[in-house]
Amino acid sequence: MSVQSVERSFAILRALGRGPMGVTELADDVGLAKSTVSRLLASLETEGAVEQVEAGGQYQVGEALAELGAAHRGASSLTALARPILVELVEQIGEAAGLSIVDGNSMLYLTQVEAPGEIQVRDWTGETAPIHSVPSGIVAMAQMPRRRLRALLSRDLEVCTPNTVLDFDSLAERCVQARSLGYAWGHEEFVVGITSVAAPVIGAGGDVTAALHVEGPTYRFPNPDQLHDLGLLLAEASDRLAEILQH
Repeated sequence: MSVQSVERSFAILRALGRGPMGVTELADDVGLAKSTVSRLLASLETEGAVEQVEAGGQYQVGEALAELGAAHRGASSLTALARPILVELVEQIGEAAGLSIVDGNSMLYLTQVEAPGEIQVRDWTGETAPIHSVPSGIVAMAQMPRRRLRALLSRDLEVCTPNTVLDFDSLAERCVQARSLGYAWGHEEFVVGITSVAAPVIGAGGDVTAALHVEGPTYRFPNPDQLHDLGLLLAEASDRLAEILQH
């Protein structure tokens, strides 16, 4: 599809965002020939971006596009609700705190609050990490049925660092431990020099909605004597976010 076709398709979608329209009305609205609008509508309909209200009638935004919009709004709302809790975690722990969700075989980082100080971990907002390589992925997989977990980990797993765990039994055991404790630690498995801890945000149905995580340079984070206390602190923050989401 050419750049011009993309621009014209978006013009049609923006027009339909105001309500259902017929081909003639759409053509007048976007300033295109009816034949061009009909051709673009046919392509958009194939992709589920638009659909006809009834056969031969007006067009409206399709279910596929509506689902994308809902997912974006959901992620935006989740990020907004989590932000104050992330700020509080940074103030309490002194390291960067973030929020991520399961995205296929990966964890997608939705937002991150930086820690004070000159030496910072990088901001992974908008990027993904292999689900097996980060503690946020471990706590998410800990809530999955074993059949789904095996399917997820039976493929060739990416080696991110020399510390990345690839063995299914070892990963499954970590998931069991994470489910019991309510949190999981990761030591330089995704990035050399970075240690992190994560806890799941569990929805009313028992599924993981998201994960909260705190990460910092291994040379200063964590204090070995605070591993359990920091894990519990993060788990409590995740429970608070879960409660906010439920209400």
